[in-house]
Formats: sequence, structure tokens, C-alpha cells
Amino acid sequence: MATADETKPAPVTVKLKPIEATPETFQEFGQVIEASPDGEKFGPRDAQLDLSRGVPRFYIMHIENRPLKISNITHHASVTQCLGSVGGHVWYLGVAKPSILDTNEIKNDAENSNNIVRSRSGHFYVPPSVDDLRVFRVTGPKFLKLNRGTWHAGPIFKGDAMDFYNLELSNTNVVDHTTHNFVKKNGVTFLLDD
Repeated sequence: MATADETKPAPVTVKLKPIEATPETFQEFGQVIEASPDGEKFGPRDAQLDLSRGVPRFYIMHIENRPLKISNITHHASVTQCLGSVGGHVWYLGVAKPSILDTNEIKNDAENSNNIVRSRSGHFYVPPSVDDLRVFRVTGPKFLKLNRGTWHAGPIFKGDAMDFYNLELSNTNVVDHTTHNFVKKNGVTFLLDD
């Protein structure tokens, strides 16, 4: 007798072409931060951070075996996050716009009321749709600042391993880590076409 997993159809593979991350192309999701002259005063080209809900954590994460495919996507409701490759190597990040709802939006959003989910950390959100996912290529000495709640998958890269700078809160991955599984929820997996 077949199990439920054996009778499920294989996920559909959707190919996505990466877009180069620039301040203009990435502005819906956060910021692209590039080098500025030493001594330049703080301004809009600098990362606009929200680290007010905890103790900041800045570290280097070592990641292995992240092929160019996406099946899960995550958001953090309480913090902006910054990611950049050590050495300026090419990497990719899948993103979708933030979809966190406040209580007024929940009451007034009859259109999405069937799709509203409460996270294990207590906030409400609408899961990202398959059509909302975008993939960005990041090249050179720059980093991405993700707006609070931006859905993200990655960092993803072509090599066997890479190191990344990461700025978030000390407990982000413990108490503020909401994940959407595209395979289970949508029957889809994404393949980067680059």
C-alpha cells in the first residue's frame, strides 16, 4: 500500500532568472549597501537598521552546499538583517516583500482572511505567493540590508562553501524565524537559471 508521500505528485520546478542587485532593483525589499568614502556622514545610502528589539549579533557564518534552488523561504518580524559575502564573491538571494499584518489589517483584510497565518512567535502574516518570489545576484564588495519582515531564501552560491557577514539579533534564529515551505504548501520548487 502506498504512503501519502508516495502518492503526492513531484513538485513543479519553476526557473527564475536572477536580477542584479542594485539600489534601484532591490528597493522594495531593502537596501544595497556599497562602499562610500571614509569620513562620509551618515545618510540614506547607509543601512537604515532596526536593531531595537534585542541585542545585536554581528558574525561570520560559514555555509556549505547551497545549490541554486529554493524550496523554503524565511522572514524575521523583529529585525532588519544584513548579509554580505566575505571577499565580495558572487552569491544569490531569493526574496519576497514583507507580509506581516497588524491587528487593524487583519480586521480590514477580508480578501486575505483565509490566508492569514499566526507564526509561532505570535505575529500574523500572509504567506508569500509563488509569483512574488524574485532572485537577486550580488556581485562585488557590497551587502544587502533586508527590511524587517522581508522573506528571504539564501544566501545561495555556486561553489562548495562560502563565508558571509550577518547582522541580526542574538536570538533571531531561535525566537523570530518564520518559514514557508513552497514544496509542501504550493507544490513548487525554484531553480535559479544563471
